[in-house]
Amino acid sequence: MKQVITLVIMLTISNVFMTFAWYGHLKKLTASPWFIAAVISWGIAFFEYMLQVPGNRIGHKVLDLSQLKIIQEVITLAVFVPFSIYFMKEKMRMDFLYAALCLVGAVYFVFRHKLN
Repeated sequence: MKQVITLVIMLTISNVFMTFAWYGHLKKLTASPWFIAAVISWGIAFFEYMLQVPGNRIGHKVLDLSQLKIIQEVITLAVFVPFSIYFMKEKMRMDFLYAALCLVGAVYFVFRHKLN
């Protein structure tokens, strides 16, 4: 269980970096040429990978690949929704809830063999 908690913490922090690398330039660097945004995004993504790679190695000791991927998708949505609402000033939509409900189903299906 300690490895899963470590994985979730590392992937959550990693995902914050990833989200800013992928989308932060859309708000803060719109006046800059795209290649400037790309170089800055690559610099941010370095920190994402410094957490994501060891996090996935730790998690893979106790989880299979599909479980790692679904955990990543849940974390991605959990990070992306607040990012889009608070940082990007997007409106909250019911689609976020629907996407979360789909992920609940995905979590169930990839972990159900461990529930028995």
